[in-house]
Amino acid sequence: MRPKSSTFFKQWAGLFLLAVPLAATAANDTIRVNQLGYYPHQEKIAVTDCRDIKTFTVTNTSTGQTVFSGKPLYSASSEWSDKVRTILDFSPLKVPGNYQLTIDGKYTVPFSISNQALLPLSRAALKAFYYQRCSLPIEETYAGKWTRPAGHPDTQVIIHASAASSERPAGTVISSPKGWYDAGDYNKYIVNSAFTIGLMLSAYQAFPEYFTKLETNIPESGNGIPDLLDETYYNLVWMLSMQDPADGGVYHKLTTPSFEGFIRPEDCKQPRYVVQKSVTATLDFAAVMAQASRLFTPYDSHFKGFSEKAIQAAEKAYAWAAEHPESYYDQRRLNSQFQPAISTGEYGDRNAQDEFFWAATELYLSTGKSMYLQDAAKYAPHQYTLPVWGNLSALGVFSWMQASAQKQEAGQKFLPGLKQSLIHLADSLIQGADVTPFHAPYGHHTQDFFWGSLSDQCASQGISLIHAYLLSKKETYLNNAYRNMDYLLGRNATGYCYVTGIGFKSPKHPHHRLSVSDGINEPIPGFLVGGPNPQPQMGLPAFTCAPDEAYLDQELSYTTNEIAINWNASLLTFSAMLDALASSENGQ
Repeated sequence: MRPKSSTFFKQWAGLFLLAVPLAATAANDTIRVNQLGYYPHQEKIAVTDCRDIKTFTVTNTSTGQTVFSGKPLYSASSEWSDKVRTILDFSPLKVPGNYQLTIDGKYTVPFSISNQALLPLSRAALKAFYYQRCSLPIEETYAGKWTRPAGHPDTQVIIHASAASSERPAGTVISSPKGWYDAGDYNKYIVNSAFTIGLMLSAYQAFPEYFTKLETNIPESGNGIPDLLDETYYNLVWMLSMQDPADGGVYHKLTTPSFEGFIRPEDCKQPRYVVQKSVTATLDFAAVMAQASRLFTPYDSHFKGFSEKAIQAAEKAYAWAAEHPESYYDQRRLNSQFQPAISTGEYGDRNAQDEFFWAATELYLSTGKSMYLQDAAKYAPHQYTLPVWGNLSALGVFSWMQASAQKQEAGQKFLPGLKQSLIHLADSLIQGADVTPFHAPYGHHTQDFFWGSLSDQCASQGISLIHAYLLSKKETYLNNAYRNMDYLLGRNATGYCYVTGIGFKSPKHPHHRLSVSDGINEPIPGFLVGGPNPQPQMGLPAFTCAPDEAYLDQELSYTTNEIAINWNASLLTFSAMLDALASSENGQ
């Protein structure tokens, strides 16, 4: 995630507790494995810092029998470290169960094999959004010990001077409840909300049957609607309230002037504002409303006409954006003209071409109107790029790939080139991955590590590799996507499973106001943290270690230990697509 403001970033959390049902030994700092589990058909790799290893064995923990033994596959050192990593391959082991891997009879680590290895992660990542709900009591029935009163009703939101119009002058009070807290802070942002939902719906488009079965114990569970649609609807309703009914423009964010402290939501006292309409927020709104209108149509009787309301809002927003193509959100300039000053996350972006492409794509696929097809062709990117909030053209690519053959035919002017570009990127990602220190496409270049890179690089690479597999059916792309998931879940330089509440070594102190302020020792589970980031942070000593070890599990370390909804959307999309493919292979 790119920094959202020139001063700070943000933070978050949420979910039910999940862990491998095995006690880890001290050796988990010596041997790195996927701490959640492997599928029977999946490649199974462990990495250790031990040198001169002669043999390793795998023991079934239930029977005590040795079921596999082998020798190291290879050793490798990184481009910035003299540490030698040794790779152990036990892929022939395919029987589901709980196991221990032991090196030379000295060091041991637990792992499991399961036909539904990533299903708990998919549930956890989706359930996390429930914990992020604004304006709603989080109830014990659904949240367990992470229950809390409602915070931020947002029924008395003030029109900031930057957002004033003749119909809504500065100081006008509007109602804008619901939605998700964006990250570790308590504000709500259209740009990131739209990207988050767009990425989640891209996974739903690809595997609707999977999500029909994925229940997460939220208040809406069991109502005949996929939980993913119910959860995204809670945020979509808020987004609709952020559109100015007079002209169709969309306010950039709903925010306090400055970030709240690490206090409970119900204790927050700052006034909340909607600020300037922006072209990027308006286009992102148009895109996700058009996409949602299409995907929610089968359940429209339940959602009481939402599909029609959403497409009307999308077209009105797109028209506003076409008339205001240079209305970028610039917080510094805003603060030089209006009061109160706003210092919360900016989500600034000075190029709206990718937003125009995504919005025109979704509007064409939902309405069939030629004007949107023409604009999609006009704004189509020259090459495929990883999906991130600041460049979301990939969301348009995913929708084109999953559209009907007739609609795909309409995109022949640009779609073949984008498909080829996706394959080209996939080929570049996997090149040499099978001889790297952690046996994965991600994690062996200095540029792999930045703010939020576990989402915006590691998971986004994995998502892109899965789409390359869906396009080509080449198993090597899928195999390398699994490798990046293994990296996220523990096979990495720190030995952390980077998702709260999962595995035997996971973050305990995320930069997340909900987790910090609730008085509970364990963080709200199911959230992906930003991960290693050598970038200096104000108030903390500079890292002197290798980039892939530049991680602090501390509440103040927002550059490494923050969480955010877009990062969890990447985690959910990545894990759900892998689990859906594995389920289809296993006939489940």
